[in-house]
Amino acid sequence: MIKNKTAALAGCAALAFGLAACGSSSSSPSTGSLDTLVGAGSTLVAPLVSEWQPEYDKKTKVAVTYGAIGSGGGIAQITARTVDFGASDAPLSEDQFKEAKGVVQIPWALAATVIAYHLEGAPNQLKLTGPVLVEIYKGKITTWNAPQIAALNPGVTLPATKITPIHRSDGSGDTFAFTNYLSHISPEWSSQIGHATEVNFPVGIGAKGNSGVGGAISSTNGAIGYIAIAYVLQNKFDYALIKNAAGNYPVPGIPSISAAAKTLTSVPANNEVSIVDPPASAPQAYPISTFTYALVPEKAPKASTLKPFLKWAIHEGQTFGPKLDFAPLPEQVVKADEATIEKIGS
Repeated sequence: MIKNKTAALAGCAALAFGLAACGSSSSSPSTGSLDTLVGAGSTLVAPLVSEWQPEYDKKTKVAVTYGAIGSGGGIAQITARTVDFGASDAPLSEDQFKEAKGVVQIPWALAATVIAYHLEGAPNQLKLTGPVLVEIYKGKITTWNAPQIAALNPGVTLPATKITPIHRSDGSGDTFAFTNYLSHISPEWSSQIGHATEVNFPVGIGAKGNSGVGGAISSTNGAIGYIAIAYVLQNKFDYALIKNAAGNYPVPGIPSISAAAKTLTSVPANNEVSIVDPPASAPQAYPISTFTYALVPEKAPKASTLKPFLKWAIHEGQTFGPKLDFAPLPEQVVKADEATIEKIGS
């Protein structure tokens, strides 16, 4: 449990995801590789890409290097064409599409953003709701024993510890997913703060990357923050159960993420798909589930190398996801991905 961890967890090594989790290039081309692909972006997808790298190199002699620098960084890098592909948990906005000049987005992984916390004297899996999270991140609920939280957790003795909200200081797809969820829950949040990879949070402390948020939470009694599911579960952080539209509190994981994905009715031409706050017709759906995207130039100098990698990622690559709590892509998303990949040329 996170309450037993020390501040040393703030170090990237303690997060046990190697260089990918620390925002550095996750591996170098191995001896015998015939070609390379260079990517950068999302820290959420970094653990999965780290699993892909050695297997794909062994299979194809193509070495994939990846810098986990955050979704905002991935968008910037692919826009500048300094990488072969970017990765973002947030779909590109209309302005970003224009600035990137001919980039397509391919949903290639499916995961969730989880609400982790560090509260000495309290159990794991406290129950929270979207409205309560809005009030916490607006600075209106300031202690853990507030009536709004106590009412959701009958029988639990909550300490009067000050709540310290933690948010990402860098451009982040987890920020997009979290604020997109809050915008669905609260019209006031939507109009005043909105959702994006970077927003002006009214209160709280900023930290860089999932590793930085994890370190800040682990070293601060009373802290709460949003982190990619793989980092939360692999490092045994305490995390909240979030009430969904059906009134249930599903445990974040492959079944509840898949249940959210099943509510997707169609994939638009630009592949932008949102499954936060799924309807009550999906009683087991986790409400902050999210796709993450590969960002690729439609005219790519390394198209002949890039296209096979992307096809492998959305098919064989999905088998590496479950142990990291990435759910399989829905069939309709895979079909849309295949059509988009075929558009890529040199």
